[in-house]
Amino acid sequence: MSPHIIDVTQENAQQVLIEESQSRPVVVDFWADWCEPCKTLMPILEKLAVEYDGQFLLAKVNADEMQQIAQQLGVRSLPTVMVMVNGQPVDGFAGAQPEKDIREMLQKHLPAPWAGLIEQANELMQQQNFSDAMPLLLQAYQESDKQSEIGVGLAQVYLHLNRCDEAEAILDTIPMADQDALYEQARAQLQLKREAAVSPELKALEEKHTADPTDLMTAYLLSIQYSQNARVKDALDLLMTVLRKDLGFEEGAAKKAFMDIIASLGKGDPLAAEYQRKIYTLLY
Repeated sequence: MSPHIIDVTQENAQQVLIEESQSRPVVVDFWADWCEPCKTLMPILEKLAVEYDGQFLLAKVNADEMQQIAQQLGVRSLPTVMVMVNGQPVDGFAGAQPEKDIREMLQKHLPAPWAGLIEQANELMQQQNFSDAMPLLLQAYQESDKQSEIGVGLAQVYLHLNRCDEAEAILDTIPMADQDALYEQARAQLQLKREAAVSPELKALEEKHTADPTDLMTAYLLSIQYSQNARVKDALDLLMTVLRKDLGFEEGAAKKAFMDIIASLGKGDPLAAEYQRKIYTLLY
């Protein structure tokens, strides 16, 4: 039997139902040998207990043998399932239920699957390690179906890393209803970084590149300016344009600049992975 499944007895009832539920939800399944729906429900609960791997404890109560506990908790029919949190029943149902409905009930009381990723990322951010926190938050953002709160946090990490393009791309997707004070703060930080990055030299190169996009030297110099001013994606796009037309441009200077930017992004960075694939296709 899984360590996350336990039979409740008179001896362990206090520890299981009260004490254990202080640290994680306890799903209590009241059943009996004569109850046919119980035999359908219990395997589903056992499967979920194994799958969720300790996020909750499944406590099985034989209602015939543990009548006092069943009465104390107001059990009127079998099967009955209760979710115990901090020693109190907070949710539940009577009768056999489909797995989908049980999962929906559990999700209301369990940490989100991506909560651990956010916790790890927060620990790294407290140490000012934004590079390693970024892929964790990005994974959480994707797994959460792009929840706005996580997205704003990820945008702030991108800003710490001077990755303004990625920060702006995420902030642009946040719905109006979710644009809270943290969102406004991130927007303001982005604007300040953008304004600080527009030097006369960069502006002149942009105008020159717009006037003649075929000038590879201008495109190369502009890409270097972009990379130094938190516009990483713009820099990589320009360098790809140069390399597609002249792979050995300036004795390999463009290729080296491209690879240096990729290396600076760190392992596991999705932007790095995207442009590694592009340069690989170009090279091979």
